[in-house]
Amino acid sequence: MAEGFANRYGSDVLTARSSGLASTQSLARDTRLVMQEINIDISKHVPRPYDPFDAITYDLVVNMAGYRLPGHPPKEVIEWKVPDPYGSTVAEYRKARDTIEQLVMRLILDLRRKAGSAPRR
Repeated sequence: MAEGFANRYGSDVLTARSSGLASTQSLARDTRLVMQEINIDISKHVPRPYDPFDAITYDLVVNMAGYRLPGHPPKEVIEWKVPDPYGSTVAEYRKARDTIEQLVMRLILDLRRKAGSAPRR
């Protein structure tokens, strides 16, 4: 969900790539459903496992796993505590979606502010 929001609304300040500590082979049906409800199509998203060797090349990693990330820590890590709705009701998926949307939008606004205050070359 976070990758879907980030790519839809924040492509001017970030490139989002999601992965998970316990990634699955496919997205949960209800994840696709609740995102489609707000016209964000994530049906082509393929879950990827978290790779600490890739992560050290990123400027920022958002961790929603609730666990410490393995390997050498990336440059910056933000921790978001969002309950995983997997196996829950569609209402719980919507709740998680709405929480993630708010967090992603705040992050995008922060990145835009930082980009706007960066010294011009």
